[in-house]
Amino acid sequence: MLQAKPSGKARTKARVRPAPPARTLATGFEDSTVPYSPAEHRRGGLVTGFFDEAGIVVVDRVIDRFGMSRGQLAETVGLRPETLQRVSRSLAAKTQSRVTEMLEIIGRIASWAGGEKQAMAWYRAEPIPAFGGRTAEALVKEGKAAAVRDYLDHVALGGFA
Repeated sequence: MLQAKPSGKARTKARVRPAPPARTLATGFEDSTVPYSPAEHRRGGLVTGFFDEAGIVVVDRVIDRFGMSRGQLAETVGLRPETLQRVSRSLAAKTQSRVTEMLEIIGRIASWAGGEKQAMAWYRAEPIPAFGGRTAEALVKEGKAAAVRDYLDHVALGGFA
């Protein structure tokens, strides 16, 4: 039995274009990139992987990334250990600001320190001579994260440590 030839349009295959690669932004943490939008980039870029779409720090992402318990994270940012056990408390303004401050500082020094784990070690244990030998962790607990960020900016611009 003879079959009719398909018309020219039917013989051509539809071209399938590959999807463009997802835009990513380096997070400042080793071996890590996260999807970003231009709005996130303007908002701070380095730590956006820890935030949800509403701009809230997702505590579970932080504890997973740094291998900490909720209690350890709370202690690191100067909060009571039970603070991060309840979602409502982890969404409180004070909790969010403390965790954000810690992430901003770690994000700024991760490349200098050699990675995220080393940055966390510096944050927790390295005395800063300009602050009387107090650590970045101690200063954040006292509410002086802005002073630490200013110090890091000063050092980044070539100032004396």
